[in-house]
Amino acid sequence: MAATGNAEETQLQEMEEEAGMEREMDSDEEEGMGIDNSDDEEDDSSEDDKENEAEIQRLEEQLSINAFDYNCHVDLIKLLRQEGELPPLRKARQKMSELFPLTEEIWLDWLKDEIRLTEEEQNREKVYKLFEMAVKDYICPEIWLEYAQYSIGGMGLPGGMEKVRSIFERALTAVGLHMTKGATLWEAYREFENVILATMAAEPPKLAEYQTYIDYEQKEGDPARIQIIFERALAENCLVPDMWAKYTKYLDRQLKIRDLVLSSHDRAVRNCPWTMGLWKNYLLALERHGADHHTISDVFEKALNAGFIQATDYVNIWEAYLDYLRRRVDFKSSRELEELRAAFTRSLDYMKQDVEERFSESGDPSCTIMQVWAKIEALHCKNIQKARELWDSIMTKGNAKFANMWLEYYNLERSYGDALHCRKALHRAVQCTSDYPEHVCEVLLTFERVEGSLEDWDAAVQKTETRLNRVNEQRAKVAEKEAHLVRQEEEKTEQRRRAKADKKNQKKGQKGSRPGEKRKAEDEDNENEWGEELGKGRHQESGKGRRQESGKGRRQESGKGRRQESGKGRRQQMAPATVRKTQEDNPEQRKDDCSVFISNLAFSMEDPEKRLKELFEPCGPVQSVRPVYAAKGFRGYCYVQFEGKTSVPEALKMDRREVDGRPMFVSPCVDKNKNPDFKVFKYNTNLEKHKIFISGLPFSCTKEQLEELCKDQGTIKDIRLVTNRSGKPKGLAYVEFEDEAQASQAVLKLDGTVLQEHTLAVAISNPPRRNAADKPDFSRPMGAMMPRAMVYGSRGKGRTQLSLIPRSLHRQTGSESKAENGTAPKPTGGASGDAGFEAQAKPMSNSDFAKMLLRK
Repeated sequence: MAATGNAEETQLQEMEEEAGMEREMDSDEEEGMGIDNSDDEEDDSSEDDKENEAEIQRLEEQLSINAFDYNCHVDLIKLLRQEGELPPLRKARQKMSELFPLTEEIWLDWLKDEIRLTEEEQNREKVYKLFEMAVKDYICPEIWLEYAQYSIGGMGLPGGMEKVRSIFERALTAVGLHMTKGATLWEAYREFENVILATMAAEPPKLAEYQTYIDYEQKEGDPARIQIIFERALAENCLVPDMWAKYTKYLDRQLKIRDLVLSSHDRAVRNCPWTMGLWKNYLLALERHGADHHTISDVFEKALNAGFIQATDYVNIWEAYLDYLRRRVDFKSSRELEELRAAFTRSLDYMKQDVEERFSESGDPSCTIMQVWAKIEALHCKNIQKARELWDSIMTKGNAKFANMWLEYYNLERSYGDALHCRKALHRAVQCTSDYPEHVCEVLLTFERVEGSLEDWDAAVQKTETRLNRVNEQRAKVAEKEAHLVRQEEEKTEQRRRAKADKKNQKKGQKGSRPGEKRKAEDEDNENEWGEELGKGRHQESGKGRRQESGKGRRQESGKGRRQESGKGRRQQMAPATVRKTQEDNPEQRKDDCSVFISNLAFSMEDPEKRLKELFEPCGPVQSVRPVYAAKGFRGYCYVQFEGKTSVPEALKMDRREVDGRPMFVSPCVDKNKNPDFKVFKYNTNLEKHKIFISGLPFSCTKEQLEELCKDQGTIKDIRLVTNRSGKPKGLAYVEFEDEAQASQAVLKLDGTVLQEHTLAVAISNPPRRNAADKPDFSRPMGAMMPRAMVYGSRGKGRTQLSLIPRSLHRQTGSESKAENGTAPKPTGGASGDAGFEAQAKPMSNSDFAKMLLRK
């Protein structure tokens, strides 16, 4: 039917061309004769329109009779397209597409018409659906090319770039191998990518950009694209070990193609031979893909000569090779077993000779290689005597003082030995352990409860008590020595400070000795006048300067200066307590049991009152927020008072929540004057047997990663990562288990574990004791405890070294110094009980100061 339709179309075209030529000839003749045929042309066009309408109506009637007349559909679509009537044309095309697959020409006409008429972005999806219908009928390169070119116009829309690439990829899959027209699509795709590349930076991508690109492609999961971007990145960053490690890891776990995997590992170690991890992964890949023993041994020998930068790298590469040798032993053939034992012996000699000479350390202080050898001898070879000999050698290398080493040996004896050797091991552990003797003693007593007789129990109790008493005596001596050193250091610091202050005073005295003497003489001559001046308020003196010095200046010293000392000076020295002082003056407004104290906030926080109110409103109705300010602005802490007490526990749960990049500290609001011993965090100095302390963590470690690491050792109750005040991690953590046994198991299994190329140190939590010197000594005078700014003023010292306070006011005892600024001290004896001193302290006026000075 399609062939018949094409033939008819050809005939119709020939007839139309002949008719057109005849009309042109007639028009030429008429023009030559000077005849005006414009009216005739209008008549002809109207007649043609009528003929087309009649033909369209005839074709529609014929299709209503026989809907499967292919030629009628083609003729109807042509006539409607000539008439330019879009709705009937679209309807006719849809009817035909429902019955027949449309040809490439019909689809292209339909698509071009819709593209011209649908320019709005919201209608692009309709055109996309029409393209999807078109590519399903026939494999047509022109339609796919038109589809791709149309999609380029929507690159600016969300997801536009990905859509263009997806259409090009589908087009190449469908018609990319077309003999005559497939190359057109390849060229179009290449030109598109070249244009995109030209819009980017001219310089090659950086390492971080490549890593982002790789992560994106890995999410998409196309192996070919992932491999090519890896190769591009490595071509420009061939000396980056992390990139090689990431690439080989992907090949090992995803592609698993032997030749590709092994060649990539070989290139990795040739580019970065100093990286132990690449050699280790190469050995594992060789074993995984069935390489022969000779090849693996050659690679291992090359690794030993690669020149690693750390002693521990040689330990790790030896462990990888020994693991390989252990896996190939069936423990029935003496030849392979002897080869394994010879490799262990060679590794120990290599670490002792080559590594120690190069790095001045063995790199294996815990003797992990020997521990593995001992376990193999005990478990697989049933040679417990050889295992004991190895452990004796381990203990002689300085490991006898560590509890975890003795417990590891005890567990070996427990599993493969007998009770006699278990008891001997624990008794030796109690005698030698110096880091955690309490834990070892507890393990010995637990063992005797289960295995021992009464005599064994008594011997264990006596031994543990003797050992612990000796340990406590040693710790007390060490603590006393440290406290003595601290006191000596404090005394030296105080002596240096005093010497420096005396030196400064001496220099100041030498510079201003004459003016000082003159002023002193004038003060003595005019002492009575000054007293009268204070009493009568006389403002006369010889000259304006004298009036300012004796009148205004003296009043400032005794009156205004006194008020400044008790007012402004106190505000500067007690700025952090400004808000608390206000609340003490208004006790009705302050409710400590309904308040929390917020600290460690950023000084740059804008409008802290509004910000904190919004932050704590989910905890309950907020009555007030009292931020603390100083002269320079917000001090970084405040008080939040709720309407009820029930909101306080909810607010305390927000402790250490991150605010503006810093952990916010939330604690109960307690008056330290009434409860000086209150502490938000009480420093625990006891041995916490159910809790472990982990150091050496990478700063990027999270609670989830730490929980994943420790969950196999027991039930985890709590994990706390130690951070500084700004929220940055310190690489330390505490993990609390359900009981002591789980914590001990975690210490044995996790100590020495490598996490993100960081070797972890794990031990039972035993915080150091606080020294007595760390606590404040209230028996010392206040001046010795006050910081420099409080003793010498806000700038460290006054504007002059001469004292502006009369000498009479310096004659105060230690008890009198406790009086507040602006109040008279209480009398301490009968001789000093003058009428000017009352039983209850009260503020002193200017005249009171004058009378006191006159009496002196």
